[in-house]
Amino acid sequence: MKYIRFEAENETMYGMVDGEKVTKLSGNFIDGNSEKLDQTYQLSEVKLLPPVAPKQMVVIGLNYEKHAIEQGKAIPEEPMMFMVSPGAIIADGEKIELPTLDHKIDYEAELAIVIGKEAYQVSEEKALGHVFGYTCCNDVSDRILQKKDGQFTRAKSFKTFKPLGPCVETELDPNNANIKLTLNGEVRQDSNTNDLIHPIEKVIAAITKVMTLNPGDVILTGTPSGVGALSPGDNVEIEIEGIGKLTNEVAD
Repeated sequence: MKYIRFEAENETMYGMVDGEKVTKLSGNFIDGNSEKLDQTYQLSEVKLLPPVAPKQMVVIGLNYEKHAIEQGKAIPEEPMMFMVSPGAIIADGEKIELPTLDHKIDYEAELAIVIGKEAYQVSEEKALGHVFGYTCCNDVSDRILQKKDGQFTRAKSFKTFKPLGPCVETELDPNNANIKLTLNGEVRQDSNTNDLIHPIEKVIAAITKVMTLNPGDVILTGTPSGVGALSPGDNVEIEIEGIGKLTNEVAD
């Protein structure tokens, strides 16, 4: 099932998507207490918002072997985790803003995990039971700052650097989903999550050994090879099998 957060009639709402129809819910789908209402909309009539508003956003770096190689980095023996600001999140259709044209700022297509149940010291066997669903993310990254700082928080936390959406899909095999990014209609990244070095269950278990994850928190699982620079006016489209397409332009 696909869930969205959207704006209609000057109100922020939550809904379930069935084809082109959106059925309004009584509350936030993450809470598990919302009910379907009689009110419906056409998907084309509503403004999509980021599907969730996480308090924490944890990122796993270098989780595809070919990407580690193209970055000239060693393959991590265990999930390499760091934090980025949830304030960087924007919705499908919103514009990515480049704070400077003097830096190389890259796109990165990623599968994002949306937590549905509090998770702390969760085993790999029980990890997926704490997941609500999955969505698409573009992990936009300033490579100059990344190299300068030696860590990734500043380079990946600028406002608009985390497009997220368009929906949260609950019925997905996260370890076997095609993931593709096109830039101005040209395929730049094309892979499958079965190429992850550390699968989804291991990622969740590793993070929750360190910290508690709460409903609505987001984990970014790493990007395949093929990353490249963004320029003003670019159109970026990320498609993950079973979820849909996340489309954003780069502001002129």
